[in-house]
Amino acid sequence: MTRVLIPTGALGLGYDRAALARGVANRPDIIAVDGGSTDSGPSYLGRGVSKYSRASTKAEWRDLMLARAEAGVPLVIGTSGTCGADTAVDWLYDITVELAAELGQSLRVARLYSGQNGAEMTKALAADQIVPLPGAPEISADVLASCSNIVALAGAEQIQAALATGADIVIAGRTTDTAIIAALPLLNSDHAGAAWHGAKVGECGAIATTNPASGTIQIDFDAGGFVIEPLGATARATPYTVSAHMLYENSDPFILYEPGGHLDVTAARYSALDDRRVRVEGSVWVPGPYTVKLEGARIAGYQTVALALLRERRYVAAAREWADMVIAETRAKVAARLGLSDSDYDLEIRLIGVDATLGALENRRPLPAEVGALGIVTAPTEVLSAEIGKFLNPYLLHHALTEDEPMPTFAFPFSPAEMQRGALYEFCLNHVLHLQDPMQAFRLTVSELKHGTDVKMGPR
Repeated sequence: MTRVLIPTGALGLGYDRAALARGVANRPDIIAVDGGSTDSGPSYLGRGVSKYSRASTKAEWRDLMLARAEAGVPLVIGTSGTCGADTAVDWLYDITVELAAELGQSLRVARLYSGQNGAEMTKALAADQIVPLPGAPEISADVLASCSNIVALAGAEQIQAALATGADIVIAGRTTDTAIIAALPLLNSDHAGAAWHGAKVGECGAIATTNPASGTIQIDFDAGGFVIEPLGATARATPYTVSAHMLYENSDPFILYEPGGHLDVTAARYSALDDRRVRVEGSVWVPGPYTVKLEGARIAGYQTVALALLRERRYVAAAREWADMVIAETRAKVAARLGLSDSDYDLEIRLIGVDATLGALENRRPLPAEVGALGIVTAPTEVLSAEIGKFLNPYLLHHALTEDEPMPTFAFPFSPAEMQRGALYEFCLNHVLHLQDPMQAFRLTVSELKHGTDVKMGPR
């Protein structure tokens, strides 16, 4: 039997310290926590940085390092620093070094790197080792070269390799959300279907319970299935909450693809052991080709934004008409002064309070008290984006609906009104990479920390 303690759905979201303490007292075999995902868009992967603040991450990681020391078991994090890029792994490693010194801990730390070299990916593409998933964009050597970061999603085998180093802490780059949970149960020869299914249920902490915000859960894996138990004081797991999680971020409620095969829960049975715990049996792991998913992000342009506030009722009622007029006037001036066509850049105005979220799909139409007109300019260079933003400025401030009315003045909440957002990133890969050896696309580095002093042991 393998007991996995999962403190929270993602490091940086917070968790219940009392629930974590209960989990440590229950003597887990490993503590596993996710570090992020692609939920927050491509910018974090493109820049190779964390979405969460360093201070919050350090505070939460500190308590997990103390919990690990008390439990005497490995602490594993996947998709470090939100995006799992190599720079994000090093960022969390630096925090770990600081904390080891502050806490007086001596540790063996394994870093699993998931970053991919564009030139190597170009060779793999030419060798037909990179295969598109449904709906994937066309890619080429040029697309791969344009990526600022490419990562491969590690599976259980790569986490197992990191654990085999004897690491106290494993800081992994991009992984599947399930891999860090399934790795040890699989290594201990627990039921393979249960290992992957339980990992899927537990990937987001307490989301599969009646109190998702409570965060901390434990899952016990054995030869026949798994048992999930929330550790928050008011949280409960039910057959409904547990079974429903297969629908979370998954296109098929019965099938989940992972490196080396897929999970099939068609025959899974969910039984309430009491009012808090649920046991699941009947899940099946189906081996298949060993592939890892690739994610890549690249610069898609540069953005300038400007916000104006409309409160006069006539303009609030005609906000879309007014916005379309502003766009047309701005485009005309850009064409006249810069010689650019509409296809050379992108200009839009999102009406906050009207349809900024859903656009044409919005069906709630009562007039708001005011409307925020958010102008967004996207252009190939930062200089051009800023220049077009300055063309937009006077129209956002003063443009009238008709020629025969006094010139209106709208509110700019900031000065200057134009704000440079810098590079805009886009995802450009939705492909899998075929591997002969699970470690072929990954790298391990192991370090010994003596109260914060780094004694490198080198790559593995």
